[in-house]
Amino acid sequence: MRAHFFQHVPFEGLGSIEHWLRSARAEVTGTKFFESSMVPNVKNVDLLVVMGGPMSVNDAGDLSWLVAEKHFIRQAIEAGKAVVGICLGAQMIASALGARVYPNREKEIGWFPISSVQTCTPQPVFVFPPESLVFHWHGETFDLPSKAIQLARSVACENQAFQIGRRVFGLQFHLETTPQSTRDIVSNCRSELVPSRYVQSEAQILAAQSSNYDAINSLMGEILEFVTDNKG
Repeated sequence: MRAHFFQHVPFEGLGSIEHWLRSARAEVTGTKFFESSMVPNVKNVDLLVVMGGPMSVNDAGDLSWLVAEKHFIRQAIEAGKAVVGICLGAQMIASALGARVYPNREKEIGWFPISSVQTCTPQPVFVFPPESLVFHWHGETFDLPSKAIQLARSVACENQAFQIGRRVFGLQFHLETTPQSTRDIVSNCRSELVPSRYVQSEAQILAAQSSNYDAINSLMGEILEFVTDNKG
């Protein structure tokens, strides 16, 4: 398997996804847009992982590479590649497919639960547990793209996860987060920790137990297994 990742800032890397890719013996390449905007030939990619970042998909006036990135994401989806977007990455998928991305009514930062959405559909759908405690760091949200199936929601944000076909997933939250990546994002973005209903304090965020990380990393692995399975 040939995996390629899009990374937008140094402090939001692959996290637990890196371990999963090594275990899958994947050939891994990446584009770090804070260093270079060179992207591969989409024909040479089997799995595309689009990471998070503090910018908005609507910042193309200041970050011109966003246009090329969205074009590549759309190409990958149309070519039937496996595509997983996380936080900003999910918003990039939505925007690349013509859906609106805009400020959510609440910022959601910290450890908050999501609830699964049951959908009646003939296609194979990834089923989240009824409730999962996951890590969030976002202020924007998105409308569901055409043909997307909603998989999860939270009290603060309606569209938390979606699936398109079997091979495209958008996750508004972070399942790849590790203790180190949590410390990294807190260190770089602590100015956003303005107390509100769905913004936890730095101490609350960093107090998460190892079991919290084990649970979300396991769920991330299950999604990667699902999206790279070639059944249908």
